[in-house]
Amino acid sequence: MARKILVSVALIWLAVADCPAAVTVGLDKVRTYASLLNGKRVGIICNHTAVDSDGRHIVEVFQALPGVKVTALFGPEHGIYGLADAGKKIGDNTDERYGIPIFSLYGKTSKPTPEMLAEVDVLIFDIQDVGSRFYTYIWTMALAMEAAAENSKLFIVMDRPNPIGGIALEGPILEKQHATFVGLYPIPVRHGMTVGELARMFNGENWLKEKARLLVVPVGNWRRSQWYDETGLEFIKPSPNMPDLETAAVYPGLCLLEGTNLSEGRGTNKPFLQFGAPWIDEGKLVEALNKLRLPGVRFVPAAFTPTASKHANALCKGAAIEIADRTVLEPFRLGVEIVNTLYRMYPDQFEWRQSHFDRLCGTSTVREAIVQNVAIDSLAVKWQKDMQGFQKTRQRYLLYR
Repeated sequence: MARKILVSVALIWLAVADCPAAVTVGLDKVRTYASLLNGKRVGIICNHTAVDSDGRHIVEVFQALPGVKVTALFGPEHGIYGLADAGKKIGDNTDERYGIPIFSLYGKTSKPTPEMLAEVDVLIFDIQDVGSRFYTYIWTMALAMEAAAENSKLFIVMDRPNPIGGIALEGPILEKQHATFVGLYPIPVRHGMTVGELARMFNGENWLKEKARLLVVPVGNWRRSQWYDETGLEFIKPSPNMPDLETAAVYPGLCLLEGTNLSEGRGTNKPFLQFGAPWIDEGKLVEALNKLRLPGVRFVPAAFTPTASKHANALCKGAAIEIADRTVLEPFRLGVEIVNTLYRMYPDQFEWRQSHFDRLCGTSTVREAIVQNVAIDSLAVKWQKDMQGFQKTRQRYLLYR
């Protein structure tokens, strides 16, 4: 009997020891850094995703700190409540709940002005990213870091996990001539970094006009291999067309359809997980895509009528993506293969939105290769070669091993 009890205790201990500690976000640790904020006026760049593990919004958290006064809020694309459509310009406002002025960083300016920072001593950034270069929140952060440096403000990043993991990298490195607000600096499409790590890179590589006084409050207990649904944290959709983790998984490639005349599923309940146009034969498309045997996914026929964006109120036929194994999924390659297939199958109907497609890729070489019928494999080899330099640079700024 005693032996059985000892064995049971040992098994319980092993099970507990093997169970990873709960992941916490940077905002959970704010009290550890409270002395830096005592007596300070704080400006916060945030949206609705800036909550701690108990669901308290960052404004509430900071207002509870002794000696801290929140004097300004700054909203990114989609606004501070995350409700505005993609690309919609947003004006300044006042937060009704807290009576704090909200300055838009997706309207007349994308960078905080000296006037916006006049009543701010410390500038805080806390927004959930999705791990893709063309998701604009990280560029809002970069320009805000620059503004903080130019106006002698401390810049603090409340870090959060990369929802699609911190290991896999994919896609071409951004070329300088294609730098826009969907990509300012030379990083790949899937960068495998947290916003805190990116902030350290932007600062350390001297990509900003002026280096910021930067502090990153790290995530706790996060392993780079973890996807968001393995952290125990609640996924809050960071923008209207990013409803879940599955969408985030394919977004680094399916967003390329924005640079074509295909619907990428905006205006439906499955954005980026389905795509099509009125002139597509869904059966033939699905057959062609499945013949590619792309890792981790399969395609099924789809028909949908978008309520907004391209082909609004028109019946679109195409394909829906089913993720079979996200660990082997190559989302950027997936997007390029889809565009290449559509270009070949529908040469008379397919159209490029050329400048936007190149901006998203960070290079014109992807579009040019498709037009010239260059093998996608050769493109992927070039991406991997270019990635080697980035890997060395990236290693210096990683916080989580």
